[in-house]
Amino acid sequence: MHVIIVGCGRVGSGLAVGLERAGHSIAIIDKQERAFRRLPPDWSGQRVCGFGFDRDHLDVAGAGRASALAAVTSGDNSNILTARIARETYEIPNVVARIYDPRRAEIFERLGIPTVPSVSWTTDQVLRRILPDQGSWEWTDSTGELHLVERVLPLEWAGKRLASVIPPGIRIAAVMRTGAPILAVRELVAQEGDILQLLVTRDTEPAFHTLFGGGPGSESLATGSPRRAGDA
Repeated sequence: MHVIIVGCGRVGSGLAVGLERAGHSIAIIDKQERAFRRLPPDWSGQRVCGFGFDRDHLDVAGAGRASALAAVTSGDNSNILTARIARETYEIPNVVARIYDPRRAEIFERLGIPTVPSVSWTTDQVLRRILPDQGSWEWTDSTGELHLVERVLPLEWAGKRLASVIPPGIRIAAVMRTGAPILAVRELVAQEGDILQLLVTRDTEPAFHTLFGGGPGSESLATGSPRRAGDA
């Protein structure tokens, strides 16, 4: 798939390198030409000197065909504006914004844009948001029979009771909404931007893949392999 990364800092450059190695088409945007020095000489993706909220620059980066965008600059305002344009103008399905001010995260997530506070930001977390069907299980027990996995709520589920869309055998452990966990989910109505934490058994993996497409179980783009109970 084609992925746009806005911001060629430590996180942005790391994402660009990892995603290219995984076989994806990448365009990275940064307002400073010298930021691209963080990329290795043999990196073959597209470099765009400009702003992620400028539609001309997004067009050059291929926003019209992008499947994912990560806004990871050092500015909250730039990141959220970029993310909103990506979602609302270009209808890019998988969008995430890096947020430094946790007080803003609740507002942004109500707009349906997943955010991760800078203090807890990792390359693995952004990969889970922009490539939700290609990462590993978050956790697997020692028998290999039980998995924990995190997924962003599909847009078409918003407004529906979660119990009506999750098939038997897959359990919702928690729902992350506006940065806070909700454990009482039996009668919970889904909202755009919800992040689901699901328990999946080996027997229900096919149903999980039908719901969310692709699916973990193969190697993770970021960490190499799924974590099991007892792993360091």
